Amino acid sequence: MLYLPILISIIEVLLVTVPVLLTVAYVTVAERKTMASMQRRLGPNIVGYYGLLQAFADALKLLLKEYVSPSQANLILFFLGPIITLIFSLLGYAVIPFGPGLAISDYNLGILYILAVSSLATYGILLAGWSANSKYAFLGSLRSTAQLISYELILSSAILLVIMLTGSLNLTVNIESQRAVWFLVPLFPIFIIFFIGSIAETNRAPFDLAEAESELVSGFMTEHAAVIFVFFFLAEYASIVLICILTTILFLGGYLYYNVNLYIFSIFEYINIDYYLVNKEVWFSNPLIEGLLYGLSLGLKSSIMIFIFIWVRASFPRIRFDQLMSFCWTILLPLIIAFILLVPCIQYSFDILPSNINLL
Repeated sequence: MLYLPILISIIEVLLVTVPVLLTVAYVTVAERKTMASMQRRLGPNIVGYYGLLQAFADALKLLLKEYVSPSQANLILFFLGPIITLIFSLLGYAVIPFGPGLAISDYNLGILYILAVSSLATYGILLAGWSANSKYAFLGSLRSTAQLISYELILSSAILLVIMLTGSLNLTVNIESQRAVWFLVPLFPIFIIFFIGSIAETNRAPFDLAEAESELVSGFMTEHAAVIFVFFFLAEYASIVLICILTTILFLGGYLYYNVNLYIFSIFEYINIDYYLVNKEVWFSNPLIEGLLYGLSLGLKSSIMIFIFIWVRASFPRIRFDQLMSFCWTILLPLIIAFILLVPCIQYSFDILPSNINLL
């Protein structure tokens, strides 16, 4: 009995971590198939049905590869960098609510926690690039650090505007506050700025200057291979999935679904299924059915955001590093500061400040 709480904690962590890693594996396949379709190619289609097992074939190839480390590298930091990056990419999922009360830890400071762990992942990239003793890796890590620190300011400022509407750093409170209207509607310009910042924060094209193949071979992970390269690869896609889920939570209502039961029963009536077999009270009072609907709602919205990430990568050319930094500091930052001044003024004028930050 003494070890029961520890066992339950381990099971909870596995129930979140294993599906996240499977999702990450299939996001890579989805990206390759989607980009292939956009470029009139086939993409992976040999390993498994429709290429669905390609991710596992790639992982097996990398795991079985012989690892060669640079002779002049600082080996401890060289191995520690990718591990830190992966761990802090996965830690953010601890506070994600997949439904009302369906989170490993429903922290009151959940948003602050996600910002903190995503910031710490930058250290892994910096350590990996510096310890490799390669000029390409070092330049890539410097670029990545400058880029992540710059665009974190944009992301945190955009999140601040959402907090001004809800008055809470709790993710569940932010979702429940959107039962009337998604924050996408009143904060659409902020959503666009947040989305641009998200792409830069996850080192995705057209902002992937930290791993620009045409200039830096492969950036901060140039010298990494085999298993520890898999860590970087998993960390990148885990961060993409996490930022898409966070975007869904902050702007698209998270796990909320609207009148899904009406649509379902309309379909039942259309295909002449007996009403008593699908009684609303029986179906929607079932916690399992309700939990599945919440999870499907969050998953569908996050999948749409992931598709948009892939679409952006396939559509836009890579920009120069100086353009990337000047775009952040001279365009996005003044815009977001203007909104930080405007939104509270509108709220105060209409007396709609949240009660816990009310100035009166």
